[in-house]
Amino acid sequence: MLRLGIMGGTFDPIHYGHLVAAEMARTEFALDKVLFIPNGVSPHKMRREITDAQTRYRMVEMAIRDNPEFTISRIEIERTGPSYAVDTLKELRQLYPHHALYFITGMDALQEIFDWHKAKEILELTEFIAATRPGYESRDFLLKIASEYPQFLPKIHLLEVPALAISSTDIRQRVARGQSIRYLLPKEAYTYILTAKLYLPQADCE
Repeated sequence: MLRLGIMGGTFDPIHYGHLVAAEMARTEFALDKVLFIPNGVSPHKMRREITDAQTRYRMVEMAIRDNPEFTISRIEIERTGPSYAVDTLKELRQLYPHHALYFITGMDALQEIFDWHKAKEILELTEFIAATRPGYESRDFLLKIASEYPQFLPKIHLLEVPALAISSTDIRQRVARGQSIRYLLPKEAYTYILTAKLYLPQADCE
C-alpha cells in the first residue's frame, strides 16, 4: 500500500519549520507523497484575523514547487464552513483509496487531539506523525494515551525536527515590528510577503 503524508495547517505564512518537518517525515516514514492542505476556516484559530485563503495557498504553492514529492490541495479552502480534520480525512480516503494516510502535525497540537471534532473517528482514519522540538517532553501525553486509549498508541509516531523553533506567529510579529524574516522561510514566500505588504500594522496598510 502506498503512503500519503498529510500536512495541514493555516500556513500564515508557510516557513522552513513546515517544510523540514514534511521532508523529514517523508524520508523517515517512506511516504510516497506529502500533500499540503491549507485551511479554509480553521476552527482552532477563529479568534484572530487570518490572511485570505488564496494568498496562503499561493505562498504554499510557491514554497513547494521545487520538490516533486510535495503537492498541494484546495479541498479545505473550497469547502464552506470550518475545516474539520475528520471531514478532510474522509474525503482523502475516497480520493486515495489505495493509500495509508499519515497526518503530520506538531506534538503541541496533537496533545489537544481529544478536543478536536470527532477525535476518535480521526484516529481510526489515519496514523499520526507528531513533530517535536528537540528536548520537547511528550512522556505524559503518551502515558495518557497508553492508559486511556491503548488501541491508538501504535498509530502515533514521534519525529524530532530542529527547525520547529521557527513559527508563523513569530514571523508575523517580526514583520509587524519591522524586523528581518530573511532565512526563516523560502525566498518565494519571503518576496511575496514583502511585495503584498502582508502582516504590517493596519495603520501602515492604509
